[in-house]
Amino acid sequence: MKESSNATLWKFATILCFINLYIGALGARVICDNIPGLVNKQRQLCQRHPDLMQSIGEGAKEWIRECQHQFRHHRWNCSTLERDHTVFGRVMLRSSREAAFVYAISSAGVVYAITRACSQGELKICGCDTNRRGRASDEEGDFDWGGCSDNINYGIKFAKAFVDARERMVKDARALMNLHNNRCGRMAVKRFMKTECKCHGVSGSCALRTCWLAMSDFRRTGDYLRKKYNTAVEVTMNQDGSGFMVADRDYKRTTKNDLVYTENSPDYCLMDRLAGSLGTAGRVCNKSSRGMDGCEVMCCGRGYDTTRVNRVSKCECKFKWCCAVECRDCEEIVDVHTCKPHKKPDWLDLT
Repeated sequence: MKESSNATLWKFATILCFINLYIGALGARVICDNIPGLVNKQRQLCQRHPDLMQSIGEGAKEWIRECQHQFRHHRWNCSTLERDHTVFGRVMLRSSREAAFVYAISSAGVVYAITRACSQGELKICGCDTNRRGRASDEEGDFDWGGCSDNINYGIKFAKAFVDARERMVKDARALMNLHNNRCGRMAVKRFMKTECKCHGVSGSCALRTCWLAMSDFRRTGDYLRKKYNTAVEVTMNQDGSGFMVADRDYKRTTKNDLVYTENSPDYCLMDRLAGSLGTAGRVCNKSSRGMDGCEVMCCGRGYDTTRVNRVSKCECKFKWCCAVECRDCEEIVDVHTCKPHKKPDWLDLT
């Protein structure tokens, strides 16, 4: 059975996490030459900055978890069957809106992980952003810039150099689409930078404030890109191959901050290796929902099976002074609904 792209990416992320353990014994060149799927530019960056590769590995774990969270109730749940030994290359062969989301969220994950590592002092090449100095003001009054602002600009700069390297080797519609969606992912992280402050004054008053810029939780980026997935724009390549234009001639808005795609998505109802679809057979569905997680939609009209299971959960929790919460283990019998497999036509069984 073919290895899933998610499994491959998890394996890649694990390899990256071990780089710092072996870099002293084997050297950066040996390690970087044995990471599957890197192009020459990426190998050079790996050799020059091996400590950054561990951060990219952590970023891979983060964006995979977020992708699977965002699509946990959909037919496509951020899983494919395609074997993919690239780092952030083609998770799916089809240039669909799912591929657009994967490129955007993966690029965002790299920015987030590198920026966080810079601020936490884990990398030699970067640290906090100290460019913001002096006095400033917001709706709460004046404050002094200080502390350790997240170095989002460095995170974006390195992520652009590393993640975009593969796409810049070719000039076709897919490469242009990937580069555009990579940028949308990077900018999504910067979009949710927030000001955090610490108060200084008598009895904790905020007579004086010291503030800095910090990234928001990665979930905000995931939620934002998920909305962009819903409104993704279909595009076609220009005749000269220098860019793309919107397929719908009546579409007047700019696509600068929109995810773009060039092919329609499959329905993901059945297993399809070429489309990277696992199908929905065996997926848990919600009998009472009319949404994407409902049995009618999730099971593509094939129907569902119902199994009664005994579920144990914490209940009747009470706070006990001091300082613990005590709960009982409560059992309940619940119905679990799972999508039926695709039924082959009777004539296929005739020999």
